Amino acid sequence: MIVSAIRNIRWGVFLSLLASALILAACKPPPPPPPTPSPAASSTTESAAPSTPPPAPSPSLSGALPDTRRTSAAVTRVIDGDTIEVSIGGRTMTVRYIGIDTPETVAPGQSVGCYGPEASARNKALVDGKTVELEQDVSETDRFGRLLRYVYVGDEMVNEVLVLGGYAQVSTFPPDVRNADRFLAAQQVAQDADRGLWGACLAPTPAPSPTSSDCDPSYPTVCIPPPPPDLDCPDIPYRRFQVLPPDPHRFDGSDKDGVGCESD
Repeated sequence: MIVSAIRNIRWGVFLSLLASALILAACKPPPPPPPTPSPAASSTTESAAPSTPPPAPSPSLSGALPDTRRTSAAVTRVIDGDTIEVSIGGRTMTVRYIGIDTPETVAPGQSVGCYGPEASARNKALVDGKTVELEQDVSETDRFGRLLRYVYVGDEMVNEVLVLGGYAQVSTFPPDVRNADRFLAAQQVAQDADRGLWGACLAPTPAPSPTSSDCDPSYPTVCIPPPPPDLDCPDIPYRRFQVLPPDPHRFDGSDKDGVGCESD
């Protein structure tokens, strides 16, 4: 009987412990839900993600010309021996050839110069209706807003071709002097052969000595002595030559375009 009583006591204790455990389990609160990301945290995460940079804008001709050494252009009109109109990206622009000068044919208030029509015709034969390459030296435009360029058709520089054929004289103005020596060499060939205007209009221009005191530095492409005496255009054999300040003989005239004795 004692053994039986002990067993009953143990069984009662076990049941009491089991009931207590079940009660505690039922009273335990449920685990909290996982935290929800706040909008600020979400925005921070999204902003940290790498973004694709916007594409670079395409070059446009709405302002200046593209910053390249050469630009392709379609010749739409030949104005005279050293000036043309071209189309670049749908824009019509006037181009003045660098480093050369041809006799006038269309200048307001000026008569048609000797060999001017021939120079215009030669220029037209070289470039009219063609696609050319325009090459800049230093300056973008002249004081009239015309593009200053060397003009190429294929491998030929039209500026040089006109000088070599005697259709143009050398007329260089700093800072656009990259090809000045090349043009002077071509001019010497034309003079020696009496080509074009050199045989038809002008006496050959002797090559001046840069160190000669007999040649005034205001006239670098010809040799004209400094005053006194004061000389006028009829007193010298040269026409349409480069004039630099101070121009002591006043060969440049009233237009101050840097070209002396333009009238025949």
